[in-house]
Amino acid sequence: MKGAARIFVAIVIAAVTLGAQRAAPPDSILLLISFDGWRWDYIDREPAPNLRALAARGVRAAELIPSFPTFTFPNHYTIVTGLYPDHHGIVQNTIDDLAYPERFSMSAATAREARWWGGEPIWVTTERQGRRAAPLSWPGSEAPIGGERPTAWARFDDTLTPAERVQQVLAVLALPADLRPSFLTMYFSDVDHAGHESGPESRELKAAVSRLDDALGQIVAGIGRLGLDDRTTIVVVSDHGMTPTPADRVIFLDDYIDLDAIDFVEFGAFLQLRPYPGLLDPIYRQLHGRNPHLAIYKREELPARFHYGSNPRITPIVGVLDEGWTVTTHEREAARRPDAMARNGAHGYDPQLRSMHGLFVAAGPRVRRGIVVAPLENIHIYDFLCTILKLTPAKNDGDPAVTKDFLSAVEARPTWRD
Repeated sequence: MKGAARIFVAIVIAAVTLGAQRAAPPDSILLLISFDGWRWDYIDREPAPNLRALAARGVRAAELIPSFPTFTFPNHYTIVTGLYPDHHGIVQNTIDDLAYPERFSMSAATAREARWWGGEPIWVTTERQGRRAAPLSWPGSEAPIGGERPTAWARFDDTLTPAERVQQVLAVLALPADLRPSFLTMYFSDVDHAGHESGPESRELKAAVSRLDDALGQIVAGIGRLGLDDRTTIVVVSDHGMTPTPADRVIFLDDYIDLDAIDFVEFGAFLQLRPYPGLLDPIYRQLHGRNPHLAIYKREELPARFHYGSNPRITPIVGVLDEGWTVTTHEREAARRPDAMARNGAHGYDPQLRSMHGLFVAAGPRVRRGIVVAPLENIHIYDFLCTILKLTPAKNDGDPAVTKDFLSAVEARPTWRD
C-alpha cells in the first residue's frame, strides 16, 4: 500500500474510532460500488467473470436507466437520494446558480459546499438513524449535507489505483464489529476514462473492464477472508453508459448565433446556455429548428419524461443532441491542444437511448439469487439500499414496490407518496 493510501486508512480508522459512541455493532453491511461509465452490455460483452459471478448469486437489472442529464454528478447523487436531479439540485456537472458568486464544478472547492446539495443521501440517512457511514470518493460525500458529516469520508483522489482503493475499503471493513461502518462506498473511474479517450469498442475499454473486474474479485475475496459474507450486501452500479462520437458529427454553435450574446454553462454532448438579459427569445428563435441533430428547448418546455426543467439552476435554454453528436464552437475546436483527451466517446444524451444505460447488480444475504429483472430507473435504488440496512428512507422520487421482489424476505417499509 502506498504512503497516501496508508495515511487515508489511518485517518478513516481514527474517524470511525472517534465516532464509536454513535452505534451498536451493525447487523448488516452494505457496500455500494460505482463503475463510472460502465454500459449495460459490458458485463456480457467484455471479460468480467467476477461481476458475472456476483450477478449469478444475486439480482441483476437488464439495464439501469439513468436520470437526465446522463452525467456523472447528477446520476451518482440520484442513486444515493432517490431524487431526480431537478429535485436534488445537482442538475449538471457544472452549475450556474445566479444566487451564488461562483459556479459549481465537480473538480473545484464548490463541490465541497453544502449549499449545492439538496435531498438526503443515504449516508446521512444512515448516520441519523444511529449507524456509521463511510462514503469514500462518492459525489457529495465531501460536503456536510443537512449539517451532517459521515463518520468517515475523504477527498477524492483519482491517482489511486484500483488495488489501492480495494485496500482502503478492506482496511475499514477489518475494523472491530463495534467500530465498523454499516454503509460504505467505492468509486472507480477507469472504464469512463477509457470510453471517453478511446471509445466504447476499444481495446483500452476492454482492458479497463478487466482491471475493475479484478478489483471486484479482490473485494469479494477480502470480504470472505474477513468472515463477513453472511452480513455483507454488495451493490454495483454505474451512472451512465457511453456512445461513440464520430469526428464528422460536430455542430458549431457560432454558425447560428452571436456568441457574445450568451454565457456557456455546458457544451459537448449536452448544451446549456444563458442568453444575456433581453436576448432569450431572439437566441431561442435563432437556434430552434436550425439543426436537425440539436433539439432546442426553453427550460420550462423540456419534455415531461425528462423530469427536468423546474429547477432555477437549469439554464433558460437547453439543447438535447442526437446520439453521438457534439456541439462546440469554431474557436474552442481550434484551441484543442494536440495532447488533449481524444473525443472518441461521450454521454449526456437522452436517457431513453440504450447506449446511455448502465449497470445494476446486487448480491447479499437478503437478496434473491440468480434473477434478471427488467430495466430499472436509478431513482429506485435509494429505497432498496435503505431496505437492506433496515432504515426508514427520506422522501424521494422512487417507488419501493419496484425493488421489493429483489429481496428474499421483504419487510414492511414506509412508502412516501402523497
